[in-house]
Parts: sequence; structure tokens; C-alpha cells
Amino acid sequence: MYIHNLSDTPSILNTFISEIRDKTIQKDSMRFRRNIERIGEILGYEMSKSLNFNAYEIETPLGTFNTKLLSNDIVLCSILRAGVPLHNGLLNYFDTAENAFISAYRQHKHNPESFEIIVEYLACPSLEGKTLILADPMLATGQSMVATYEALKPFGNPKEIHLVSVIGAQKGVDFVKNNFDSNSHLWIASIDKILNVNGYIIPGLGDAGDLAFGNKLQN
Repeated sequence: MYIHNLSDTPSILNTFISEIRDKTIQKDSMRFRRNIERIGEILGYEMSKSLNFNAYEIETPLGTFNTKLLSNDIVLCSILRAGVPLHNGLLNYFDTAENAFISAYRQHKHNPESFEIIVEYLACPSLEGKTLILADPMLATGQSMVATYEALKPFGNPKEIHLVSVIGAQKGVDFVKNNFDSNSHLWIASIDKILNVNGYIIPGLGDAGDLAFGNKLQN
């Protein structure tokens, strides 16, 4: 797997990452969602440089213009609910993409340190021969990404796979690297070193779904 960590090079992305981490600023849920969306736009732009382009001739009112336009058939799949703002940011740039949605959550059976990933809802077009972009803002253990892809396999064999995350733990990055094809890509805005015993990223930012959409009742 190719790892593209955008934090390796300082840019305006640092501002948005800092704001979603800041415990005071993140209290504004609308600003939190918008920052995740903007991060998605930046990740999508950087990812687009690795995709395929064909030559086109465009007619303007005064002549012709030669350019290269994206040729990939893209399916954008986000993990509900936290993935929605990230999905919107990517869709702002890949506006002709087909869309898929899947719900995946942690189910704690006996203690906070032990859980399994439960997939319940899935809506997806054919993936056969297409470019799959799998988006989840928090890459903690990496198990959600892997479980989601396993659930998508009956819908076809993608030509290429790109994972997109905002913040990840190194352990989660290593996990997806070991469980996805070596030709797949991970595009991520920032990587933290620590994953605590409960499977949360440190320093991270907290629960992205709650920060974006409000606290949820626990089952």
C-alpha cells in the first residue's frame, strides 16, 4: 500500500486539522463539519493527481482549448455517520462519482477494550472495474475499513482502491497496509502515534460522529 501523509508537508491543511482538534473550536458543530469537508476537498485534490486523465478538445466562444480530464469511473463510499462531511468534501470535487454508503460501528460485548465491527446497512452500485474511494475520517484500529471492504466485495472487483482518512493512529495505518493490496493507496491528513487500550487515537480529537452530529445514546 502507498501511504500519502499530507502532514509531512506544512500547508493550509494544518489550520483545519488544528481546528478540528481544538476542544474549544470543535464545540461549534457546523464549523467542525465544514472543516472536515474542507479537509476532504484537499485530500481529494491531492488524490486526483494519481488518477487517469484523457486528452480533450474544448470549444470556447472564441476558439478551442486542449486539456486533460479525469477518466476514472469513481465510486465514493463513506462509513456512516461520521463519514458524511468527509464524503461531501470529496463529492465536491468528484461530482460525477457514484455513491455508496455503509454503516459500521463498534459493538462492545464485555469490556471497553474488546469489540467487534458490526455492518448493518449497505447501499452500493457495481464496483466492477471502477475506482473505489473508501472514506472514514478516523482510522483508529483500521478494522472498520477492512470490515467495510469485505462487505463490499460482492458488488464487484474494483480496478483500484483509495482509502481516505482525516486522522489515523499508526497502528491503524499498519493494519490497513497489511490487509489491502500493495497497489492500493491511503490518503491521510495526519497520523498520531498512540492508540489507547480502548481503541481511541491519542491525541486525536474525540468522537468525530458526535462532534459533527451530536451525542448519541449508547445501546
